[in-house]
Amino acid sequence: MSQSNLSATEREGWTRRQLLAQAAGAAAIAAVGDTGLSAPAPMASAASTPALSPGGKRRQLLLLFQSGGASQLETWDPKPGAKTGGPYRAIGTSVPGTHIGELLPHCARNIHRLTVLRGVNSGIGDHFQGHYALQAGRVATGYPVLGSAVAKLLERPDDILPGYISIRRDAPKAYTDVGDAGFLGARYEAVKIVNNRPPANLASPAAVSAATLAAAERARQAADARFRRGRDAAPINGHDTSFERARALMRRSDLFALEQETDANHERYGRHEFGQHCLLARRLIEAGVSCVRVVHFDWDAHQDNFYWHQIRCAEFDRTFIALLDDLQERGLLEHTLVVAVGEMGRTPQINNLGGRDHWGRAWSMAMAGCGVKSGIVYGATNDEGTEVKSGQVKLGDLFHTYLRALGIDSNQMYHVGGQSNPVADPAARPIAEVLS
Repeated sequence: MSQSNLSATEREGWTRRQLLAQAAGAAAIAAVGDTGLSAPAPMASAASTPALSPGGKRRQLLLLFQSGGASQLETWDPKPGAKTGGPYRAIGTSVPGTHIGELLPHCARNIHRLTVLRGVNSGIGDHFQGHYALQAGRVATGYPVLGSAVAKLLERPDDILPGYISIRRDAPKAYTDVGDAGFLGARYEAVKIVNNRPPANLASPAAVSAATLAAAERARQAADARFRRGRDAAPINGHDTSFERARALMRRSDLFALEQETDANHERYGRHEFGQHCLLARRLIEAGVSCVRVVHFDWDAHQDNFYWHQIRCAEFDRTFIALLDDLQERGLLEHTLVVAVGEMGRTPQINNLGGRDHWGRAWSMAMAGCGVKSGIVYGATNDEGTEVKSGQVKLGDLFHTYLRALGIDSNQMYHVGGQSNPVADPAARPIAEVLS
């Protein structure tokens, strides 16, 4: 790369390693976010402007994804006394006549703040397909998942931070990372945060001066401008996206400083990984990120289901309510939709290992916050929990409902590269009964 446009001071001590130092942050973000530096799709547009919350603030989404599939029978839709019901009791809640599983006592005391759906029928019993379909609202691939869609549909020209950040533990890359932005392109991929560790290289190398960094940036922009001449600009735009994200996160590296939180807050959320991930998620929501996803692992209880759900539910129950409390106390819940869902439910049938297997025909989930009614249970299953009896909802219905709760017109179209695609499945509908 030519140095002809650099001053003598800027050239002094210049090495290829130093020139590349400015790119270190961007490369780290690309690696963490799996955005790479690949070419994005042409810029997508959507027709309507999202509605604001009653307080005049832009709405946000916090998705708690229960990876593996929580058992509806041990959580939101217990069947005590049925042969499929398992050993746990149903307990009363803060809404008279409504009962949930005894493993969720904090949720039971706060059911008046929640919206529970008991009639989810995705028809999917596969983790890989379920992770994508439950987040994209479709089985067909290539569409953006919920976080990417929300990042696009809620963005503003003055946004600094990435629109979609996903937090998970360090785990083999399998069905936990569905990728994500589809035809919306690299700008709307998730930045993935692992174990609450900030992306590498958020701080500029100490040996590289501010003048050198500025010179490197000028050189990069000049090289990009030359490359764009007579060529498709999309690959370079992908580079720009990575650099923009890197610089934004470098400026806000304080968001990852959980040591700034009080001991009381750490205890309140729980010092386990899910609790600490949710604490970071609250900080990101407070900073204005449009969508934050937290992955809560290990609900896939093919054996020892009842013991395993004691552990998972104890983490989820306390942390979920602590998170809602904190969001409300900070004035964030009125413009934040919180969704707790996995990719499937568990079989009513108990297998010979004391486990429940994959079940997509009749299961449950919960929501709270902006845009949805509180204190209601929508839908019901039969006495054995094998089929939806009333209030059935499908993948596309959920996707429409999330968007409507966020003030987004779910019937609008994306316009990408001369083609138009519906934002949500046009054959589905929002669940009017749960929208406020």
